Amino acid sequence: MIKVGDKLPAGSLQEFIEVEGEGCSLGPNSFDIEKATAGKTIAIFGLPGAFTPTCSAKHVPGYVESADALKAAGVDEIWCVSVNDAFVMGAWGRDQKTAGKVRMMADGSAQFAQATGLTLDLTAKGMGLRSQRYSMLVKDGVVKTLNVEGPGKFEVSDAATMLSQAKAA
Repeated sequence: MIKVGDKLPAGSLQEFIEVEGEGCSLGPNSFDIEKATAGKTIAIFGLPGAFTPTCSAKHVPGYVESADALKAAGVDEIWCVSVNDAFVMGAWGRDQKTAGKVRMMADGSAQFAQATGLTLDLTAKGMGLRSQRYSMLVKDGVVKTLNVEGPGKFEVSDAATMLSQAKAA
């Protein structure tokens, strides 16, 4: 599992950006993780799935509500990462009103989750390989804080914990 002091793994995440070009939407867009984190402080939180109960009722709304405070504490961007495709993440972002606050990053094939060792096998629940629930503060591609939840928990990866860590960093 990735740990504090480690560099984020090489790879990419996808984001659906609604831009029209000749009448067609131009998503999804791939972002190189190393380039996207270079010179920035990013609060990343991962969760098992879009539109799932805890994720939709608590996790994402907390970061949306805390976005301004996190940015005031030195966070340049907030990323929500989930093992879903970019179109689902885009729709979920619209539902959660994340525009301008939280980037909804898709890890469609669970490559980022696997590379960080933050996977959760929900095959028995019909959901396949997913991401664990976690948060991390990343500076210039290096993990500065990491908060991984226990099974079925939502206690340490919330926005309030991330805000206190960002203020202390």
